[in-house]
Amino acid sequence: MEAHSFFLQLLIILLTARLFAEIATRLKAPSVIGELLAGVVLGPSLLGFLAPSEVFQLLAEVGIILLLFDVGLDTDVRRLAHAGSRAAVVAVVGFLLPFLLGFGVSHGLFGFPLLPALFIGGTLTATSIGITLRVLTDLHRRDTPEAQVVLGAAVIDDILGVVLLALLYDFSTSGGISLINAGQVLFFIGIFFALAPFAARIISLVIRHFDTLSETPGLIPTSVVSLVLFFAWLAHAVGAPELLGGFAAGLALSRRFFLPFGVALHQDPDFAHRIENQLRPIAQLFTPIFFVMVGLSLDLRAIDWGEILIWGLSLSLLLAAALGKLSAALVVSGTLHERLAIGLAMLPRGEVGLIFAELGQKSGILNPNVYAALVIVIAMTTLAAPLLLKRHYARIPRIREQLRLAAVGVGGARMIRGEAAFPSFGTVRK
Repeated sequence: MEAHSFFLQLLIILLTARLFAEIATRLKAPSVIGELLAGVVLGPSLLGFLAPSEVFQLLAEVGIILLLFDVGLDTDVRRLAHAGSRAAVVAVVGFLLPFLLGFGVSHGLFGFPLLPALFIGGTLTATSIGITLRVLTDLHRRDTPEAQVVLGAAVIDDILGVVLLALLYDFSTSGGISLINAGQVLFFIGIFFALAPFAARIISLVIRHFDTLSETPGLIPTSVVSLVLFFAWLAHAVGAPELLGGFAAGLALSRRFFLPFGVALHQDPDFAHRIENQLRPIAQLFTPIFFVMVGLSLDLRAIDWGEILIWGLSLSLLLAAALGKLSAALVVSGTLHERLAIGLAMLPRGEVGLIFAELGQKSGILNPNVYAALVIVIAMTTLAAPLLLKRHYARIPRIREQLRLAAVGVGGARMIRGEAAFPSFGTVRK
């Protein structure tokens, strides 16, 4: 690709992604849906103006590594302590049940081979906590008990999802499922997560020290991005996907990271806040490229929409995705309102699900029809969850008013509304 063509295509990708993300946000939809649609419009599905290239694939890889770094940076393991066992139950059941349902539907009902079925089940395990967190914040429900359970469960969900992604990545590169390889990957991941926080802590102290001495601006973003890229390379060296390194780096540099046995690594809150502020614009520049590339790789014209497999698989996986997360919330204690709110908040798959689907598509394990079905499921859960959550919370005042009216009776209800329980005979003057 010539330089001038690359510059023009990159310009179009960034501006179109921004435009579609802005439109999606104004329509009360997640911005990631807009960026995905930008790729669909620019790619072979509609205009055919752009096609996936090796250069943009590399930029997308950088974007997804930085996105996982941002996810790790936002992960606060203290939420687990606040949410307690309810969060652990929601996370584990909400991880296992969608995985088993997705695997069972694809392998048992549609007859897919073992490895594609594992990828399909893995795609359904993810939860896009960023979308849920934004909705809960907009509704002023972030500090409610159910929100704390969701945020705590998301911490475990992220870790389990990344570990599963590492295993599936190993299966895709080795060409098959091997318990020995899986054990080695888990062993290396354990060592990686045990040593990475200490290494990141030491490096962050060095960065903070030199930042006070440096007279040239930009030390923090340069150093931290270098740290993230080093962790990505290290993760690949131990047999895990590169994005695991980004997640581990963000987790280790978050405000507080808990190791096993309750050992906490405290980060200077001001320094952690500066890392977030200076790194987030870089992540916001690269991550839209990944979602546009997902849309570019989705050729809707090459899919036989008249084939029953597309619609049957999409509907079956959508039901499995919804049932898995809602069932995980219903098994914990609490009022029905709280449990429904937890289940709805765990529904969106968003960017995390797209990572699973894209990895399966790039490795050739998922064919275009299955890939399209997964993207449909991810888009539907991502769009539906915020709308259902808003509607769920909007019903609460009406339900409470109906309960109050039923409890106090007609006369009492009139008094609650500010009316007299008996007819008025005029105004009494003093």
